[in-house]
Amino acid sequence: MFDQILIAVDGSKYARRAATFGFALADAYDATVDLLYAYRERSLLGRDGTDDTAAERGQAIVDETAELAADRDVAVETHVVEGRPAKAITGFAADQNVDLVVVGRKGRVGVGRRLLGSVTEQVLRRTDAPVLVVPDGDSPGDRGYERVLATTDGSEAAEWAAPYAGSVAERCDAALHLLTVVDLQAVAGPFDAGGVSKQYVERLKEQGREALDRFEAEVGGGNHESAVIRGTSHRAIREYVEENDVDLVVMASRGQSGFSGQRLGSITGRVLRVVDVPVLVVTSPP
Repeated sequence: MFDQILIAVDGSKYARRAATFGFALADAYDATVDLLYAYRERSLLGRDGTDDTAAERGQAIVDETAELAADRDVAVETHVVEGRPAKAITGFAADQNVDLVVVGRKGRVGVGRRLLGSVTEQVLRRTDAPVLVVPDGDSPGDRGYERVLATTDGSEAAEWAAPYAGSVAERCDAALHLLTVVDLQAVAGPFDAGGVSKQYVERLKEQGREALDRFEAEVGGGNHESAVIRGTSHRAIREYVEENDVDLVVMASRGQSGFSGQRLGSITGRVLRVVDVPVLVVTSPP
């Protein structure tokens, strides 16, 4: 599934952290890794006070990042290219037909707000390859993936993520959790959610259970822990991640709305901004 992995780096701490998670997946899949640094030509003052070009600085960054894979049996190639980062990343991914793109995500800005970063957001919009978005944080990426969470909203588009979740769990020998969130506010609206009947809620839960059964069939493999819970989709997913010590979330993006009433892409975008673990975004057909 992942034979060639592209990891984008820019010298930041969150890109470096993203690389550790990318190398962990590459190790599990025996994949080759391309480290890519994109720059706009300019001069930079180096650490020794000399005037380095952006290309020289970029080469130093990819070389330093490659050292993170020294203890792993991973083949790494480095690339330094001139151009706008998002365009260079997605262009390289398309030209080389990579199986996975790995990018970092910035942390918080202001009270309770989080950013993906303009490059990360553009990559997510422009590439059809799966994208692993790794958040800034303190936990190391070398512990691997022990608990994987895959989510579905009942739509056909969401099921595109199922084989990826099953594959990662199998390769990493991880426990796989499957989750559907019944979001009453999204279905009934903020003014009607409190007044829906018990029968209506039970019907939505049943639809959620049916969605999980279909999703599990696409995942394949053995038994998985599954749950149907109520709440606002992205917040409920975040709480599940925290309560179950999840290491990786696998979600699809794009496509139609499921029974929850929210568009799949909007849920994924919100989840990317609120969880503190990597999220593997699988692009479904439009």
